[in-house]
Amino acid sequence: MRELSTSPLSSSLYPPLNSHSLVVPLSLVSPTQFLSSLPLPSPPTMAPSFTSPSPPDNSKAALKQLSSYNSHLLRRVSSHKLLSISSTLLFRTAILLTMTLVLLFTLHYPSLLSHSLSLSSPHPTNPHRSLLSSNRLQSLNPLEIRRSATPTRTNGLSILVTGAAGFVGTHCSLALKARGDGVLGLDNFNSYYDPSLKRARQKLLHKNGVVIVEADINDSQLLIKLFQLVHFTHVLHLAAQAGVRYAMKSPQSYIQSNVAGFVSLLEVAAKNADPQPAIVWASSSSVYGLNKVSPFSESHRTDQPASLYAATKKSGEEIAHVYNHIYGLSLTGLRFFTVYGPWGRPDMAYFSFVHDIIEGKPINIFSNAKRDFTYIDDVVKGCIGALDSAKPSTGLPGGSKKTGPAELRVYNLGNTSPVPVTKMVSIIESLLGKKAKKNVVEMPSNGDVPFTHANVSLAKRDFGYHPTTDLGTGLKQFVKWYVDYYKLEVISKKKEKAQEKVASS
Repeated sequence: MRELSTSPLSSSLYPPLNSHSLVVPLSLVSPTQFLSSLPLPSPPTMAPSFTSPSPPDNSKAALKQLSSYNSHLLRRVSSHKLLSISSTLLFRTAILLTMTLVLLFTLHYPSLLSHSLSLSSPHPTNPHRSLLSSNRLQSLNPLEIRRSATPTRTNGLSILVTGAAGFVGTHCSLALKARGDGVLGLDNFNSYYDPSLKRARQKLLHKNGVVIVEADINDSQLLIKLFQLVHFTHVLHLAAQAGVRYAMKSPQSYIQSNVAGFVSLLEVAAKNADPQPAIVWASSSSVYGLNKVSPFSESHRTDQPASLYAATKKSGEEIAHVYNHIYGLSLTGLRFFTVYGPWGRPDMAYFSFVHDIIEGKPINIFSNAKRDFTYIDDVVKGCIGALDSAKPSTGLPGGSKKTGPAELRVYNLGNTSPVPVTKMVSIIESLLGKKAKKNVVEMPSNGDVPFTHANVSLAKRDFGYHPTTDLGTGLKQFVKWYVDYYKLEVISKKKEKAQEKVASS
């Protein structure tokens, strides 16, 4: 809106213009319409007859000034009209060009566009997570989930086991289900190692009445749905990105799973579960890092991690303290020491040694390395002991406040008897009846530590943890499973010579 000033001449020959008639919306009227709306001058009145001389006639000058004024006004109105039209065209053209560029970019560079969307997502590894979450929520079978999670014994626990298709998760789920607890599994079946092994574990669990929901622990909406379907009394959180050396290749996967995933679970448990469950979760002996005091005790310093994996597990212990303090979650961390046994992880040394010795491939052995090898059955007993002895959480539904302090614990679960890696190889050789092609090398600076040694007196005191399986017995069980699972024929040299002798005779 623009206000036009009046000419000085208007006070002498023309009636004054009203102020409201001079406020003109220039973009809405044409110049002709504008001029036609202006008040016309009144006709001049005749002067009376008298003898005095008439004043000079200034009408021509006034008309000339009026003509000049009207021309100027027309030019201003026209220029504003043109400017308005030009601005509109320019804006529409810019919008059209922008849409065209976006369309061309989408068609020619879809991967880059997808990547840019994933960066703005709360879950950067999967730009389609919301769609996947929706599909998984729709595919959930409430009846199967509740049946799997419902205990069959009196006062039985109802437990959500994350990482249920993993090594420790499978064994714990089977043991809990066998004693009459309700168990529901959760696993994303990632490809860190052969997914077919995880699928085989899933089949084993299914035969024993344990359902596994295929999903990621970072999927908060799905977790909320599970806690709505089942009032879990406990959570056994074993889902994690495992392995020390792999962290040098894929560091983000450790942050995503071990830190963000843990927070995701704790958020839902604290704010969406009714009642809040008691949580037992897998930490690691790796948190002791460069600690040189042996055996490792829960009171020893853990502020010198030697790997990113160790750092994420230590972060988990600190995060557990926060959620315990603020929301009253009952949390128990278990520091596992080199767990081994049937259905184990292919990335572990004992597993790869058995494979390579059978295949006749050389193996690398770190000189002077010792490990506190802990058999899977002993670890399962420790996990169940921690679940049974865990006190309830004290937080109220919605995570608004807690009724009092909640339990916060951490325990070592080890064998208490470190064994040189060279001795482990010797045991495997005797079980396979085949010598290994050994390369003894120095330990690289990739996160591994020279030795581990657990002090388990605290776990023994609080829930009766007592490991009983020595390395020779445990490896025998593993080799037997390995040969059966992979359908191999491992023949010792003695049997081979006997067969040759019989054939020659």
